[in-house]
Amino acid sequence: MKKDQIIFWTVTIIIALMEAVIPIITWITAPDLLTAGTKALAYPDYFAYSLVIAKVLGVIAIVYTKTPSKIKEWAYAGLSFTLIFAFISHCCVDRDISYLILPLVFLAILMTSYIYKDRINNDK
Repeated sequence: MKKDQIIFWTVTIIIALMEAVIPIITWITAPDLLTAGTKALAYPDYFAYSLVIAKVLGVIAIVYTKTPSKIKEWAYAGLSFTLIFAFISHCCVDRDISYLILPLVFLAILMTSYIYKDRINNDK
């Protein structure tokens, strides 16, 4: 059980850093960089801001241990959708292999977090 918790928290912290902490720091320190990725995909600037807010709320729901399980499920689903749609957007617009792989890597990390969340809950 200890191993499962270590794996869960390791991958969950990676997701929290990449999907919430870094975007917030970017928003505060260099807001132009926050919209650079969405501009390249022809999305409006406000989409980047709303995406960051949604991701931060999702990460809070996943990381906060007292979040009800239904909300955690929705948070995992929402973050999964953002990563899947990021992959699709990059497939349609720029087809750069590095931009295609990154969302899939984070989706795999998110899936690992979800699987180990269930293992920890089943052990209790």
